[in-house]
Amino acid sequence: MSFLSGLSMSGGYGGADILRGCDISVDKGEIAVIVGPNGAGKSTAMKALLGMLHLREGTVTLDGKDITQMSPQDRVKEGMAMVPQTNNVFVSMTVQENLEMGAFLRRDDIYRTMDLVFELFPILKDKRDQPAGELSGGQRQQVAVGRALMTGPQVLLLDEPTAGVSPIVMDELFDRILEVKQTGIAILMVEQNARQALNIADTGYVLVTGENKFTDTGEALLADPEVRRAFLGG
Repeated sequence: MSFLSGLSMSGGYGGADILRGCDISVDKGEIAVIVGPNGAGKSTAMKALLGMLHLREGTVTLDGKDITQMSPQDRVKEGMAMVPQTNNVFVSMTVQENLEMGAFLRRDDIYRTMDLVFELFPILKDKRDQPAGELSGGQRQQVAVGRALMTGPQVLLLDEPTAGVSPIVMDELFDRILEVKQTGIAILMVEQNARQALNIADTGYVLVTGENKFTDTGEALLADPEVRRAFLGG
């Protein structure tokens, strides 16, 4: 069983289901990527795993423990952290203050973790006293990921981490995400840049109308003619 698993997840925000028997899982030290067309339920699946969506059917387990009925706050305490796509930094606070906010639940020495964040994102160390609102889009994303890492998570959920950034910044962010993977954290990512995301994925999930259309290694999905034709532009 994977470290984080959502099995047979069905549910939505109103009467109609957005997820329909969807399966998503990721292990420690791995990157799983959810891709698919707009409206496929990618972000909804991630929210379901964090408890932000009530499931009509299905279960979510973390390290073998059933967390299906847990609140998002309790899932964070269990070791899950999410970086939302937008409004993911406190713009009036400095970079360091943003990172400190990420550790608000902790009662141990947080500065060892902050040193790790500065190793992963050296630019943040240089700008630690600068308000986050003055940073570039790519640098803000680094702050957002760094703040999530300050919780000391076992699972990191990233919702469209490269949205709105340049191709060069996207490549740099993906490099940093690979470095986070090396620390042993399980990483689940929703990403519009499907080809680039699958290139770094251990496992890829292609969702269509809330269902698993394809599931395989990132490498295998990139090589699959049908996936390439339908979702990767040929």
